[in-house]
Amino acid sequence: MATFQCRVVSAREELYAGEISMLVATGSEGELGILPNHTPLITLLKPGPMHIKTADGNEEMIYVSGGVLEVQPKLVTVLADTAMRAANLDEAQVIAARKKAEQMLTNQNDTVQTNAALASLAESVAQLQTIKKYKNRA
Repeated sequence: MATFQCRVVSAREELYAGEISMLVATGSEGELGILPNHTPLITLLKPGPMHIKTADGNEEMIYVSGGVLEVQPKLVTVLADTAMRAANLDEAQVIAARKKAEQMLTNQNDTVQTNAALASLAESVAQLQTIKKYKNRA
């Protein structure tokens, strides 16, 4: 089976480094599937789940809040704003953050607060989608 190197890095840590056979992520223009020998490309990532199929057939799911995906002939690099393994996302904490963002939108005073609330809401929704996909794969 053909494979390629993959690195997933956030500002805080390296979440994955190794040989993979496939990566699926949500780019700025939609969902991308990266296989060995993919055409080189660079794209922005939207918040959401990223699926990695390792060389030995296992699957990893990582939540990314955005960032950049670069595809080179033998290497895919993901530079994420923030990233976390889907298994480490706390559903109760994400739901609480979503409710707080919704309350901020209800009680908005200015544009800065509105933008912050919308960003927080979008992130919590993307995290909940990641949790849902992670739970449904098992």
